[in-house]
Amino acid sequence: MAQTQINVLGTELQSCSLDPLTGYYRTGCCENHGDDPGLHVVCVVMTDEFLEFSKAAGNDLSTPMPQYGFAGLRGGDQWCLCAPRWQEALEAGAAPQVRLSATHVSALEYSSLADLRAHAVDDAGTGTNSESDSDG
Repeated sequence: MAQTQINVLGTELQSCSLDPLTGYYRTGCCENHGDDPGLHVVCVVMTDEFLEFSKAAGNDLSTPMPQYGFAGLRGGDQWCLCAPRWQEALEAGAAPQVRLSATHVSALEYSSLADLRAHAVDDAGTGTNSESDSDG
């Protein structure tokens, strides 16, 4: 039915989070079908620092909004973040960690794989804080 979604590692996109249920389509995956204006394709592990950064930038992700079924996010929650916001946070020194296997390949339109890898958590394929890749 649906075509396979690919992650930034070139393999099948993995689920980001079912609790809280994330993704533009609320499937738990940071998938992209071309109709998400925010491009919610980067699977991140929230940090208090990023949540404060996002709130200051006008996107409060920590305050519950029950009318939308949104409980609010806390540090440690996994969430599909907008690719442009992740890049903005990176440039401000507040980027949260990334799960590469659950981050859609379209994130590479905004961020380099090297930057994403530098913030990768356990499923990076090269381990955390790997410096084995050269600048080429």
